[in-house]
Amino acid sequence: MATTERATPHLSGSSAMRAALGFFALTYAMSWTCFVAAFVMVRGGVPAGARTSVLVLVLGLLGTFAPSIVALGLTARSEGAAGIHSLLGRIFRWRVGLRWYVFAAGYFATIKIGVALIHRIAVGVWPRFGVEPWYILAIATVLSTPVQAGEEIGWRGYALPRLAARLGLARASLLLGIIWAIWHLPLFFVPGIDNYGQSFMIFALQVTAISVPMAWLYARTGGSLLLVMLMHGANNQTRNIVPSGVPGAAHALTLSTYLPAWLTVTLLWIAACYFLVRMPNIRYSNR
Repeated sequence: MATTERATPHLSGSSAMRAALGFFALTYAMSWTCFVAAFVMVRGGVPAGARTSVLVLVLGLLGTFAPSIVALGLTARSEGAAGIHSLLGRIFRWRVGLRWYVFAAGYFATIKIGVALIHRIAVGVWPRFGVEPWYILAIATVLSTPVQAGEEIGWRGYALPRLAARLGLARASLLLGIIWAIWHLPLFFVPGIDNYGQSFMIFALQVTAISVPMAWLYARTGGSLLLVMLMHGANNQTRNIVPSGVPGAAHALTLSTYLPAWLTVTLLWIAACYFLVRMPNIRYSNR
């Protein structure tokens, strides 16, 4: 198996871990402040109106982009313009094999098709499908990919290499997945958000499992943020091929009993275990 340089060669394991923990603390502080403020406004803490709606939108975007804002700020402080150039340059690493584009775009869709087939075999009926045609999902994936830079510069571009320098890629991918999932928690309580009222536990299990192949993809493409941005966008757009969410759900902290949701979790973790077994010998560059 081909390997590249070790992640964050300029940082020791302990220094890399301290940098990652500082990043997580600042990201949570910024994001959750914005998310909670938006929640208060939506819940009637301030008078409704066009100005309030715009402010809620701005807060939501600022909170969502916080991982990358924090990552860029920390990189500028510690590594200067050269570090910023290196970090942002990974967005434009597009010269990778075609198979990695197929993997990024099709991974979650393949999981969902598997869920549908298993459900049909086990129960005798097809599960509930989403209503969007495939070409709309494809267009939405392409259009949403650049937006994922708001998260991926931080999660995979900054945090993952530093965690991997101390923990190894496999454990780093799992820890990052847990932190990434919990980061979303306030959004499960904001009306109007897709995740509102859905089972956070199901979501967390899925996101942690998804973090593993995303780390694998990032490593195997030499640290390409473009490819993990594509995978992130594709995951978001294809997750409702077979929805895991239950219409009208209102209890985010309870477990779901919806079979397609648990089938999704099961297939994602079977796949994640495959990648975890294959990860120990992979090293990748932070440059």
